[in-house]
Amino acid sequence: MSMPAGSDTLPVICLAGPTASGKSAATLAIAARWPVEIIVVDSATIYRGMNIGTAKPCAAEQAKIPHHLLDIRDPAESYSAAEFQRDASTLIPQIIARGNYPLLCGGTMLYYKALREGLSDLPEANPALRAQIDQEAREQGWPAMHQQLASFDAKSAERLKPNDSQRVQRAIEIYRVSGRTMTDWLEQSRPRTATPFSFITLSLEPSDRLALHARIAERYQSMIQAGLVEEVKALHVRPDLHTGLPSVRCVGYRQIWDYLDGTCTLDAAIERAIAATRQLAKRQLTWLRSQPERTIVDCLAPTAAAQIADEVALHWR
Repeated sequence: MSMPAGSDTLPVICLAGPTASGKSAATLAIAARWPVEIIVVDSATIYRGMNIGTAKPCAAEQAKIPHHLLDIRDPAESYSAAEFQRDASTLIPQIIARGNYPLLCGGTMLYYKALREGLSDLPEANPALRAQIDQEAREQGWPAMHQQLASFDAKSAERLKPNDSQRVQRAIEIYRVSGRTMTDWLEQSRPRTATPFSFITLSLEPSDRLALHARIAERYQSMIQAGLVEEVKALHVRPDLHTGLPSVRCVGYRQIWDYLDGTCTLDAAIERAIAATRQLAKRQLTWLRSQPERTIVDCLAPTAAAQIADEVALHWR
């Protein structure tokens, strides 16, 4: 199986889709036909010790197909879209040089956007300042921090929900570190140059939203049975972890964390987690539908994985 002469001539497949859309099964179908290495596009599977709730590929899958950007951070650490852009841009030509095909797969749409379109030149993260903002949020609550944001950056506050702690934190951080609002930065800065690769987006999307909702609920219940509560307990006992961290705020984890804090019952936590996962899927689908150049495969079709592999065959020899 011959490879193109240069990395900039090989179409890089981006396999996207909402949570529970069957991306893992599709990657296996692709790997059965081409020598692939997977670059995981997921802001949750980067964390060590967070396996069940992130639907991380099991050890057997990882042994069969090389996966990149799994388990690269401790839950106390952070990882940005800019770091993903850098890492993925480095990995793609390395994979091609080995004679394999790079396959991007995941549901963190901001990572796809960063890689394909570049990023605005925003100030770098300031860990000390983030810790200070997190401490204020623990004392005052994120709605109060959102009101604080509105006092100096009304446009960002209008765009962000009060409970969107990660983005509210970032907007406050940017203002405090630079003296300029995020709105100002975004309006006056141009995105950095995007990577030179040719990207093909294959999107697993449901023909019936309610059917996807049912699949999400069933999968989360399976995670609970597989030991998700115990997995979160192992994180909860760590004194360095708290709800201000991106890892703990991951959908499906934050809700069990609240249960372990004693603020709700386990049943209520499960229902909230399922509802939050459905909202995540809605946001993912909204982003995907804003991408006109994508090939859609019905993720509910029994032959979805095979259809994805057939679409890949139109681009890879």
